[in-house]
Amino acid sequence: MPETTGTDGHCQPIATLTLNPAVDIAYEVDRLVADQKTHARVTRYDPGGNGINVARALKELMVCAHSCCIVAGNVGALLQRLLQHHLDDPHCIDVEGETRINATILQSEPAVQYEVTGIGPRVSSLALAAIRERFLGLCKDGFGVLTGSVPPGVEEHIYADLLRQIRAQGGFGVVDAHGPLLHLAIAERPFLIKPNRYELGLLCGRELPRLEDVAQEGRRLQRQGVEYVCVSLGGDGALLVGPTGSFYARAPAITVRSTVGSGDSMVAGLVAAFARGQRPEEALRLAVACGSGTATQPGTALFSYNALNELLRQTEVTLLDI
Repeated sequence: MPETTGTDGHCQPIATLTLNPAVDIAYEVDRLVADQKTHARVTRYDPGGNGINVARALKELMVCAHSCCIVAGNVGALLQRLLQHHLDDPHCIDVEGETRINATILQSEPAVQYEVTGIGPRVSSLALAAIRERFLGLCKDGFGVLTGSVPPGVEEHIYADLLRQIRAQGGFGVVDAHGPLLHLAIAERPFLIKPNRYELGLLCGRELPRLEDVAQEGRRLQRQGVEYVCVSLGGDGALLVGPTGSFYARAPAITVRSTVGSGDSMVAGLVAAFARGQRPEEALRLAVACGSGTATQPGTALFSYNALNELLRQTEVTLLDI
């Protein structure tokens, strides 16, 4: 096991919710040429959606987690078949319409990453109530992970509503979203949020060029009732602000192949560590190692468990006086 694993292996219940999942398709090409057909060198198909990616990463960490999602149509059927190979216990509810397809194009000359995301099916109030009930029943008094966008028909206060219910049953709400979804969720005092630097800047209404600026805004949110604020900084690593201090983790030196899923892998590392009762600095270290490991993988692939110990060794964590 990675060296951050708890000694007894015990882990609290974890459930992830993906209201707008996708089949992720990644193409590796030499170069895109306008108005010309481009042939891919490599193509991959993976189950996608932030919550599903978090659950995939948790499985790679050998942490048991339930994954709840809404699927639709033929693409939804393909998604469910893919999930059987990536997750142990997916919980899917079918609706009318078609699950979205997301495409990532990795161009090598020059090195550029393009991403196109679909819309997803409209979700009825009946289907939404069913998936909510199942999700809340599975996370119990453990961790409920709310990530990603919502499909048509779902109000932007959905995460805030779920956070109230998670807290009422003694659980811990984790949110990785942006815009109104995140803004409304913060008012419900989640256990953990994970914006990136840009999303945090939008939230506080100013640019955050220095690490100190990021830490100050993270501390402001923490004092408003969010227990932990983790801010991803891309190749610079990440910052975690919590009740016992502010910690900064410098990312290990890696060769980036694709950034898809790196943020979700970070969420999985944080949740896995906290669910095992580990210290916040250990949680941040594991999160950055997981995110960095995913960035070394092609397309929509996630980090390799076997590579984690070396990444953990290279990930430095320091305490900030903020």
